[in-house]
Amino acid sequence: MSAASAPRQSKPSPKSATPIVFVVDDDISVRESLELLIQPAGWQAETFASAQEFLMRSRALVPSCLVLDVSLPGLNGLELQKRVAVERADMPIIFITGYGDVPMTVRAMKAGAVEFLTKPFGNDVLLDAIRHALDRSKTVLDQEAEMAVLRECYASLTRREREVMALVVSGLLNKQVGGELGISEITVKAHRGQVMQKMKVESLADLVKMAAKLPISDALPHRSTAARAVADDTNV
Repeated sequence: MSAASAPRQSKPSPKSATPIVFVVDDDISVRESLELLIQPAGWQAETFASAQEFLMRSRALVPSCLVLDVSLPGLNGLELQKRVAVERADMPIIFITGYGDVPMTVRAMKAGAVEFLTKPFGNDVLLDAIRHALDRSKTVLDQEAEMAVLRECYASLTRREREVMALVVSGLLNKQVGGELGISEITVKAHRGQVMQKMKVESLADLVKMAAKLPISDALPHRSTAARAVADDTNV
């Protein structure tokens, strides 16, 4: 599939959507041969003649990777790699080149490339590299989806519930949380129950794990010296 001249919009796709292998190479024979190699493997192929053409393509919301020639007109492969690392962190890069030297390879790999292949290379070598890259992309996308759900759950908490959550996961008992916030222990238990329900967890351990991924310190109230002393005594 060749890229159109205008930007295309990607729509959210289910996890079962076909992964996309993007190919950027200014040699049309390379693009065509790689497309014929990629599609029978069960992946979708999209080819581009330049970095600028590729950048017009909106971000894919399915597992994807980029097979990228180092030497390109205009923006070269290493420069495009920098853009992809910032704008499309879920897209691993496999470099291909007709020539390569050690410094170039080291630079590409340090910047996050999953493979650096010098032409000619075996089809199996490239296909294995693509499989690895797509697995890596899927992992990143799954993590992003998990964080999106987590942030949505956290956003559903009231300010008071966030305060209770922050104090509970810091190690305070319900009574101590109540003393810190100036509310009764019964009220703390009610808020804690709401937190557990909205965050969709069944144990304090799970809540602590979730909290480690969120900016809950922003919800912490200014704690009194007495409350800090109680917490320190409890944690000894």
